Amino acid sequence: MRSTESQETTRTELSEIAWLSAQDPNREFHSLIHHFNVESLRSCFDRLDGKKAIGVDRVSKDEYGKNLRMNLEDLVARMRRMAYRPQAVREVLIPKDGKPGTIRPLGISAFEDKLVQKRMQELLESIYEPLFLDCSYAFRPKRGCHDAIKALRTYLDKEEVETVLDIDLADLANFFGSIDHQMMLDTLRMKIKDKKFLRYVSRLLKAGILTKGELRVNDEGTVQGSCTSPALANIVAHYVIDTWLEETVAPLMNGPIRVFRYVDDLVVCFRFQKDANRVKEVLGKRLEKYKLKLNEDKTKMVSFSKSAMQQGIKQESFNFLGFTFYLGRSKRGAVIPKLKTEGRRFRSKLKKVNDWARKMRNKAPLKKVWKAFCSKLRGHVQYYGVSFNSTRVSSFLFRAVRIMFQWLNRRSQRRSFNWATFELFLKRHPVPPVRVYHKLF
Repeated sequence: MRSTESQETTRTELSEIAWLSAQDPNREFHSLIHHFNVESLRSCFDRLDGKKAIGVDRVSKDEYGKNLRMNLEDLVARMRRMAYRPQAVREVLIPKDGKPGTIRPLGISAFEDKLVQKRMQELLESIYEPLFLDCSYAFRPKRGCHDAIKALRTYLDKEEVETVLDIDLADLANFFGSIDHQMMLDTLRMKIKDKKFLRYVSRLLKAGILTKGELRVNDEGTVQGSCTSPALANIVAHYVIDTWLEETVAPLMNGPIRVFRYVDDLVVCFRFQKDANRVKEVLGKRLEKYKLKLNEDKTKMVSFSKSAMQQGIKQESFNFLGFTFYLGRSKRGAVIPKLKTEGRRFRSKLKKVNDWARKMRNKAPLKKVWKAFCSKLRGHVQYYGVSFNSTRVSSFLFRAVRIMFQWLNRRSQRRSFNWATFELFLKRHPVPPVRVYHKLF
């Protein structure tokens, strides 16, 4: 009962902060640290996933929870006298999706630090969520990848667009890892005047990263995997990119522009190509001002005009959130924007299926392996199952099943299946069907 009450109290506090921020966009917040109390941290404890990997302290959620009240009271007491210091983050390197041979660092914090980060995330989101623009879709309530995809496709369909400025994940180099700490704190100071709160943000940023037994402390970057990283990255991107493009740049253009951003995956649609040229010229300088880097060689100017294609002029394509957007024809012959699974992602996913099947083929009974395989396919279909993409999804399922057929026949020296018996197995244990989970029109 107490847990439910503390969660309700926490939600009320956050709602009040969000209401104040929405009523006055220029409002400053002078006192936030008192929101770190036993009740609010208990609410954060209840909502943290106990199955996540543990940090350098080797303390799990279950262990921390054995003396929860005492641990939380001690944490709050240390925070009030500025004695709390975050521990170093354990770094794990994982393959980068869609980019074979590349890796991205993932940080795993100590459990107590996760509690503080979670509460800090809630407070930051309550302050800034009312201020964020509609062009931002990442890590926001009731918004996600498919909302961004649908909004972009709808805009391309309804409006006349001549050029799309495509800024892919590879272009805005290591967004999480390149944000300057001092610049981030200066950005927060525009609205947050609580010095203790800002000092704790600074301590979290400078806690250090433990890699192969060596401690590394940087002056830039937020750790991917930290609860606060998405909120901090969104805040910086809001001021550096979103408001600059929509409130400063857009009024200076000859025609309308529209921005779509998911973290650092950014697409800007222009009515006129000359407007796109002007923005491309200054975008790199804008980011350099805030110590962010743009790979100008890979930032593409994409011709994407429906009227030009109607006249027989070939148009180009661009990628956004794992999909390739291109202009095609409707059943009635009209030129419309369509999308399909990005080729690089398609190949990368199949390689992952192959690697997984090779490793798992002898690790468990056949039915258990097949159940896990179907679960992975279901996740693929649920993400890529959008309008216009059924053919690509069907192709992926077919190829993935062929890969599994090959590896299942290597479980022993004798072949487990021929194709006829495998088809009978598929009838009894079918793979997830192709389905449009996300309608775009």
